[in-house]
Amino acid sequence: MRVRFNPFDAGFRRDPYPLYHRLRDADPVHRALGMWVLTRHAHVREVLRDREFSAGLIPTQVERRVDAGARIVRLGRASLVFTDNPEHARLRGLVNRAFTGVADLRPVVERATDDLMADAFARDVVDVVADLADPLPVAVLCAWMALPADVAGRVAAWTHDIRFLLEPGLMKDDDVARVTQVVDDFVLALADVITQRRARPGDDLISRLGAARTGGGDRLTDEEVAFVVIMSFVAGHETTTSLIGNALLALLRHPGQAALLRARPQLVASAVREALRYDSPLQMTKRLATRDGEIGGRAIRAGEVILLCLGAANRDPAVFAAPDAFDITRDTTGHVAFGDGLHGCLGGQLAQLQAQVVLEGLARHPRPLRLRSDEPLVWQDHSQIVRGLTRLPVAWGSA
Repeated sequence: MRVRFNPFDAGFRRDPYPLYHRLRDADPVHRALGMWVLTRHAHVREVLRDREFSAGLIPTQVERRVDAGARIVRLGRASLVFTDNPEHARLRGLVNRAFTGVADLRPVVERATDDLMADAFARDVVDVVADLADPLPVAVLCAWMALPADVAGRVAAWTHDIRFLLEPGLMKDDDVARVTQVVDDFVLALADVITQRRARPGDDLISRLGAARTGGGDRLTDEEVAFVVIMSFVAGHETTTSLIGNALLALLRHPGQAALLRARPQLVASAVREALRYDSPLQMTKRLATRDGEIGGRAIRAGEVILLCLGAANRDPAVFAAPDAFDITRDTTGHVAFGDGLHGCLGGQLAQLQAQVVLEGLARHPRPLRLRSDEPLVWQDHSQIVRGLTRLPVAWGSA
């Protein structure tokens, strides 16, 4: 029977990995939904590393539906997430200068985590997603950027709307209008902050972005700084939330691994990397072929869309032995949870740091967590590319 890729199926939402396995074995370069769907690690990594495949597909889909002068169009053309070289190299060179010293943010992450956990530890039942995993990345980024309270308080809602830019095919006309307005509001709210940081810079991320210079004196414009800030939230919020939730779920479903982590807390970084591989928060990403070529013996034409199934690549037995086993001692070298090549995730280190701090805090608690057997797991359905839970109700101690 022919294998069909259908990411809208409820069963796929609950557990995509059986279908990934069938596709990888039977039809690894699969044609579906007007795209080429890749599930083998070698093919996925090949495209991620080949600069002839463009990441600019998403902004062009939005540009067709808004005024040519809209700020949202400029965001698409001046964002690390969507640009190709030479503009990507220019932006990356400047932004890299600001995104340094992530390890120095550990006290910031620990304070934010401790504040959120203080309430959670006081209750018998906790929703790990709502009470911890969801608010943490916003709190950490707001603190790193030293955003004033009136701006920080609106960031989560703005980010939820703007993240639809990553999946424009899911946007209706009223969604496009709303997101266009939200981009304007977010940039305008940041304008005074950026002006103040240029005049009186500190050690926060916005000050660093404003101060970044190349050897030739090039720098980010105020609007480009705002775009980096916005996309830091868009790319870093939901994926970090899902990483934390998915990591905790994996540990709760594998009590032997959870016990090992409690006994050997030095394995926390390895546990987070294994969670990224085992149940990747970013399951898919797209590229656009800019020339005719071949992948896995199939002819790919210029202008065709390639869907890279990162979650499938991370369970490829050609790279990872017993790929469906969750093993926090595993060597995860080669996982593509953060992409690879030109568009490898800039915020990957910060996402891992936050997940590590959360797991460390829970591992230190005198009572282990357990899943609530009376609450079914519900996976979010507003995104096709991100895999994460809407809620993760847990309780302390044994049943």
